[in-house]
Amino acid sequence: MNRGNATERVVTLMMAAGRSRRFGPADKRLARLPDGRFLLAASLEASQALSARGVLVVGPDASLATLGLDTMPEAPRLLVAPRADEGLGASLGDAFTRLLEDNEMRDVEAAAVWLGDMPAIAPSTCRRLAGAAAPERIVRPRHAGRPGHPVLFGRAFWPRLATLSGAQGARGVIAESPHACVDLEVDDPGVHRDIDTPACLAAFWCLD
Repeated sequence: MNRGNATERVVTLMMAAGRSRRFGPADKRLARLPDGRFLLAASLEASQALSARGVLVVGPDASLATLGLDTMPEAPRLLVAPRADEGLGASLGDAFTRLLEDNEMRDVEAAAVWLGDMPAIAPSTCRRLAGAAAPERIVRPRHAGRPGHPVLFGRAFWPRLATLSGAQGARGVIAESPHACVDLEVDDPGVHRDIDTPACLAAFWCLD
């Protein structure tokens, strides 16, 4: 591995296994942005600025075809989370368990947890995050006084992340290791912009 290439040291976990009840009965992942792209496809394209090594975390009933991704020039690798219905924590636990078992990931130093409804994160932010990644470090962007996404977890934290379950995400892991957390100040409101509801989609941005 070329350690000089930061993006090769990171794998992106695109989290897209949830039901997204706030969005209504439609599959949010297939919602159309103003430019015609599917929401999930746009998030995947944005994440390529962080790493060319991407893994799409989905539930057992999903496939590239059902998500409208089978025609992408660089289709992501699928990782099925068997416990996806239990919530984000369970999906993360399944994903990190698989990463630890995967020989192709032995040279990866950090995993970026990227939510599938966040297509507006700037390439410059991605490059800075990848450059700051390290095995013993948790890196996240900060804008306007608040931390955002994606969050990069160094390999040292993967065994703990593999134990997650239920609906709670990785906030507890971050809280347990404040000494390892690095917040990068960025001029990028996209780190807070997720599309949770049809109203957010109509505006193509939503601030918590």
